[in-house]
Amino acid sequence: MNMKLRNIPFSPPDMTEKEAQEVREAILSGWITTGPRTKKLEAQISEYVHTDKTVCLNSATAALEMVLHLLDLKPEDEVIVPAYTYTATASVTQHMGCKLVMVDSQKDNVEMDYEKLAEAITEHTKVICPVDLGGIVANYERVFEIVEQKKSLFKPSNALQAKIGRIVVSADCAHSFGANQKGKMAGEIADFSSFSFHAVKNFTTAEGGALTWNLPFGNEQVPVSGLDYMPTVPKKEGETWNELLYRLSQLFSLHGQNKDALAKTKLGAWEYDIIGPWYKCNMTDIMAALGLVQMERYKGILERRYEIVRRYDDALKDLPVVVLNHKGADHCGSHHLYLVRLLGKTREDANNVIEKMAERGIACNVHYKPLPMMTAYKALGFDIKDYPNAYHLFENEVSLPLHTKLSDEEIEYVTSNFVEIVKSL
Repeated sequence: MNMKLRNIPFSPPDMTEKEAQEVREAILSGWITTGPRTKKLEAQISEYVHTDKTVCLNSATAALEMVLHLLDLKPEDEVIVPAYTYTATASVTQHMGCKLVMVDSQKDNVEMDYEKLAEAITEHTKVICPVDLGGIVANYERVFEIVEQKKSLFKPSNALQAKIGRIVVSADCAHSFGANQKGKMAGEIADFSSFSFHAVKNFTTAEGGALTWNLPFGNEQVPVSGLDYMPTVPKKEGETWNELLYRLSQLFSLHGQNKDALAKTKLGAWEYDIIGPWYKCNMTDIMAALGLVQMERYKGILERRYEIVRRYDDALKDLPVVVLNHKGADHCGSHHLYLVRLLGKTREDANNVIEKMAERGIACNVHYKPLPMMTAYKALGFDIKDYPNAYHLFENEVSLPLHTKLSDEEIEYVTSNFVEIVKSL
């Protein structure tokens, strides 16, 4: 290439003076942990994804784990996840102490093999975690069909599980904030949905995440028996299931303490109780301050991502590659990752492309090395030989930089170099 060498990072955060000013105001307000800005961001997210409640936490991992705690899973309970995902989808099962079950991908498709999913369901299955990989909403219609078909196997072990009456669909929406499918937003499609606001995500609070849920009985009042599975949690008269799940999430995320820090600052209101020996994963107002400004800007951020993906698609259309279908007649992804599979090539070939791109100042990545190839999951007995389709997706994948700090000239630089390097293989 005769273009001047550039330095193009893979996924830098898109920050402006507005975010900096809002964080400054949060710091100087005297309230920097969970407080009014976090509650405001929760309300804005609920409005955006069309749910009654949102709980902001310190990560999507915390949100995924929160679902398992809300359901009060036991060691014999099984959670099914795809083998082709990031560790957070699966690792929360080990935090919880329940059983992890992995399912292979479809052939040449990043979604899990739904036939194999159906085969994996047993009387111990309590949760299925589909993944919206790259920001494209998974086929939840198919997942729910399978859940209904297997309903007779489901054995609830507490009041919430019994109220739901079937396997719970807990979506890993780490990539898909702002995505939609058939008129519904990611966050309102599954029973529970977990978002990531990590620094590399489209929408970021530096670290952070959120949990939403959409249950058909959410606004029904909780009967006394509804709290039998959380015996230390006091009942609130007239409380709905949505209100209870929100209250439980607050308890789980802040040590089981029955007063948050804001409530404890009221004069004479120091005394509190610990309802359970629980966890610490709350979002702070400094993080939420970033999120409030990101919400103001997010429509434009997504539109720019759509444009970048369109330019990438146009530039690569004559190459022997496969890319994700980010936008179609009935769906629009969040355009979070640009995955490219080099057809007929090996992992060595793909790594060679990444190295040559790096020599030209362009940072690329790989999404994902399947979990059964990782030491932690090998130690649990998983073997990549049992997941050939997941390996096939990984063996020739390269992810190009996709972020809103890219200029049009930089997009041209990335695509021109990529096309030249791939053609030279």
